[in-house]
Amino acid sequence: MTVLSTLSQWLHHLENQHHKAIDMGLARVQAVAHAANLLNLDCPVITVGGTNGKGSTVATLTAIYCAAGYKVGTYTSPHIIDFNERIVLNNQPVNDELLVQAFQAIEAVRAQTQISLTYFEFTTLAAFWIFKQAKLDIAILEVGLGGRLDAVNIIDADVAVVTSIGLDHTDWLGDTREAISFEKAGIFRGQRPAIYGESNPPQPLVDHAQQIGAKLHIKHHDFSFEQQGQTWSFRGEKLTLTDLPKPHLAMDNVATALAAIQYAPLPVSEQAIKVGVSQAQLAGRAERLQYKNIEIIADVAHNPHGASFFMQQLAVNQGRTLAVFAM
Repeated sequence: MTVLSTLSQWLHHLENQHHKAIDMGLARVQAVAHAANLLNLDCPVITVGGTNGKGSTVATLTAIYCAAGYKVGTYTSPHIIDFNERIVLNNQPVNDELLVQAFQAIEAVRAQTQISLTYFEFTTLAAFWIFKQAKLDIAILEVGLGGRLDAVNIIDADVAVVTSIGLDHTDWLGDTREAISFEKAGIFRGQRPAIYGESNPPQPLVDHAQQIGAKLHIKHHDFSFEQQGQTWSFRGEKLTLTDLPKPHLAMDNVATALAAIQYAPLPVSEQAIKVGVSQAQLAGRAERLQYKNIEIIADVAHNPHGASFFMQQLAVNQGRTLAVFAM
């Protein structure tokens, strides 16, 4: 069994311990999770997948549940600067000491099973270990890659969200929206709510939801939003809100988060929703920076679908866009 004392040592070790950087499939990670008693987080779970918009949707959910006074665990990937950004309790990244404890706990179980795990699989189990120790009110989990075979999908979500479908990671997920949508829809569960954050779901996603009995709710069919000047409104099956504050993040993704909140098993007040919507921010996602008197909007639009969505956001932005620069 490996015993290391610092976070940097652990991360270096995890980068080199498995023979593949990406090794799709749930059998190995499920076996270790079962041995570690991590197949249930003992709290409601919202899992968020999709090609683009996952981070903004997760950030909105986290901000709203924190504003409502709940203890919230959030798992995302990748990180921008520090690994700690991936595992967050009440909107605060966990410290190195807790991460090292979690890695040691997972390694002890993994060594007993003699199962090799990828970096992502190992760190996902570490996040789940931290969440169980924290005794959360709710966990918000972001899918790493795809959905059906992603390590996050060993947890049965109470509400599953697919934000959007576009072409990305085609080597792993397929080279059409239809093929990719089947992989993303793998996070849906029978008899539980499933949210789709676009108005044009590919047919395999709809078919899969019907086959397993998931209750699919689609943007502009089952929930909608409308901007009115500096405020906006949301209308869903169980929730109607008006005079919402203009968010820092893309309104489409914020609305998708509100659609999920309707069906999650924790009550949230209208005031908490408004506070959360106004506070939710995410580095690198429609992030507004100020340089002298110039506003800079930074976004990690890293695939054609994301770039197109970002340009739509710029089109409704007040004032002129002087340049779009990518590198």
